Amino acid sequence: MTTLHVATLNIRNLADRWSERLPLLLSDFAALQPDVIGLQEVVFVLEQDRLIGAAGPGHYRAARAWAGRPEYGNSILAREALTTSNPDRLDLGHDRAAGRVRIALDGAVLEFVNVHLHHEVPDDAIRAEQTRLLLAWLASVPASDLQIVVGDFNADPAEPAYARMTAAGFRSAYREANGSEPAVTWPSGLEGPAIDTDGEPSCLDYIWLRGEVRAESARLVFDRPAAEDAGLYPSDHFGLSAHLRLGGPG
Repeated sequence: MTTLHVATLNIRNLADRWSERLPLLLSDFAALQPDVIGLQEVVFVLEQDRLIGAAGPGHYRAARAWAGRPEYGNSILAREALTTSNPDRLDLGHDRAAGRVRIALDGAVLEFVNVHLHHEVPDDAIRAEQTRLLLAWLASVPASDLQIVVGDFNADPAEPAYARMTAAGFRSAYREANGSEPAVTWPSGLEGPAIDTDGEPSCLDYIWLRGEVRAESARLVFDRPAAEDAGLYPSDHFGLSAHLRLGGPG
């Protein structure tokens, strides 16, 4: 495999019109069919990740990393044709966690990480520390040819968490493909009773690359409202999708 299609989305747990949002999530995922996706805010007892993974012709395996409590957290969906191993979890504190799997790709080894950082707007120092823990965790694992970190960082490009990632040699796939980050990945425009209104609209979600991989294209996904309801989106976040070329200069 010389190319890889990856994606990320915070699915907004079961809040804010979940039963109405689910068909939009299923429809968009059935069309997208990435090789690997990181989902955040997954309620495991509702099998939200497996429901989404079953929406199209692809068959996916889930690797879960609970956060705060065992029935809730992050999930990596990888196509069953991919060889995955060594699932692991990192507790980041503040009811947040990261999960990772190792994927074998035609002789190359990929470390794929899915993360969700603390959300309170003023707490950029907490997000910076969680990013430091994340990078230290990655440094402690056996060497790999490339690393991909996806997820909801709750940090805009001006925050220290973003700077820590770039200082560690990670590149944003969206910026690499398009020249700049998207203006907004949160909020989407979803209307619901529990919607968080703290903070200004901004780019909070990323696909980070390091090593022998480059982004050929990247775009927003899960970004269309329902045809007859402009306040109904798949989630309160937009997702990101990137088509990657493996083995090139990083």
